[in-house]
Amino acid sequence: MSLNYIKNFYEGCLRPPTVIGQFHTLFFGSVRMFFLGVLGFAVYGNEALHFSCDPDRRELNLFCYNQFRPITPQVFWALQLVTVLVPGAWFHLYAACRNIEQEEILERPIYTVFYIISVLLRIILEIIAFWLQSHLFGFQVHPVYVCDASSLEKAFNVTKCMVPEHFEKTIFLSAMYTFTVITILLCIAEIFEILCRRLGYLSNQ
Repeated sequence: MSLNYIKNFYEGCLRPPTVIGQFHTLFFGSVRMFFLGVLGFAVYGNEALHFSCDPDRRELNLFCYNQFRPITPQVFWALQLVTVLVPGAWFHLYAACRNIEQEEILERPIYTVFYIISVLLRIILEIIAFWLQSHLFGFQVHPVYVCDASSLEKAFNVTKCMVPEHFEKTIFLSAMYTFTVITILLCIAEIFEILCRRLGYLSNQ
């Protein structure tokens, strides 16, 4: 019986009840994760090693890099992807435990409401992630970062640090913002599809 739950949960996650939801799963699962996993590592993988300040001392470089990056972008975006998956995963887990077929989700009002709530939660989480990303990383990576290192050693005071491959990072940052916006638009479109199909069910009754 537990294997049947796992099978239903797996199929529900891969094949949501809407066409736009299925496209969102494909977009989310392939393009976004590929971009983060492969290109993200290539762009940000060795950033800490090549981040250098004046004077070029290891403790100063580490101190300023931690100031420059309170959280590494790869970790932030990985947490974003996992967090956004949670509402849909909870719904499909509920559907699997109740043996709800995907076709029933849009036919029965209570299941439809639960599914819409999961999509709305996804939108809210993406908006929060967009806001956090803008505050943590901004919209552009500048070639020089001004670091306040006075708490490390008074002799340093304010020092300038060179950010490696800043242009590539700006392009990647813009792409991640774009992915977030596209995901939000897909979620909004999915809600409209659900409402249209519900109206179709009601008019056929």
